[in-house]
Amino acid sequence: MLCLFGIQLQAQQLTYYDASCFPLLGKATQDTGARYERLPDSLKNISRSPLWNLSRNSAGMAIRFRSNSTRIALKWENLFNNHMNHMTDTGVKGLDLYCWESNGKWRFVNSARPNGKTNQATIIANMQPQEREYMLYLPLYDGLVSLSIGVDSLSTIDQPFIDYPIRKRPVVFYGTSILQGGGASRPGMAHTNIISRRLNRECINLGFSGNALLDLEVAKVIAEVDASVFVLDFVPNASVEQMKERMETFYRIIRSKHPDTPVSDSATACCPLRSSMDNAGKEK
Repeated sequence: MLCLFGIQLQAQQLTYYDASCFPLLGKATQDTGARYERLPDSLKNISRSPLWNLSRNSAGMAIRFRSNSTRIALKWENLFNNHMNHMTDTGVKGLDLYCWESNGKWRFVNSARPNGKTNQATIIANMQPQEREYMLYLPLYDGLVSLSIGVDSLSTIDQPFIDYPIRKRPVVFYGTSILQGGGASRPGMAHTNIISRRLNRECINLGFSGNALLDLEVAKVIAEVDASVFVLDFVPNASVEQMKERMETFYRIIRSKHPDTPVSDSATACCPLRSSMDNAGKEK
């Protein structure tokens, strides 16, 4: 009987479901032209071209779902089909699957390795048919045109049952390639994704490789998020002149809407004005 049951499971076909049916974590705004972009479409003709192109990378985003399938497969089309000499293709344009365990931790399952612009991969198979919670991390240095999740045709795939990572008051990060995930071997190893799993809190990755130049329109996007903390790490990119010109205004845009929310940045030593600005905000 058990053998027959196993044969039946193996004979099942895969059914694919559009990932747009499931929650997407890691976005600062929903007003984007496409689902897997990071800046609002209103900035398309306002932002610098390199910044805008990088905003179409899906760094830090993740899909949440649950399923009792014995297999998880994926189909996806990358936006640019980027390739980088110093970074694995899996990190650039692949996918990473994690599973929630009973010990209260996210466990790495496997990576979906890309072969080009259009890809298909079975990420895991031969599991017991029991319901599990999953988190699927998206490419760090490419975007997505489409993404579908494949499961056994007789199994179920549903909305997540548990609200993890917690989405209320996320942590917002702004910074450079270090933040975007440059050099990470796979998407789940970008440090914002590691922090998200360890804190069990949604993190928003606004890292723009080589382009954390304190663009004020990005500060306005950041200021619209009801965050628990803002982390600003622009110093590796911004010049002294750019910091002198824009840093105070960038900071004030955020602080004006969030007078009491902690702001952690890499430029505190460069900005003695910050403490006085914080005190002024508290006095108000």
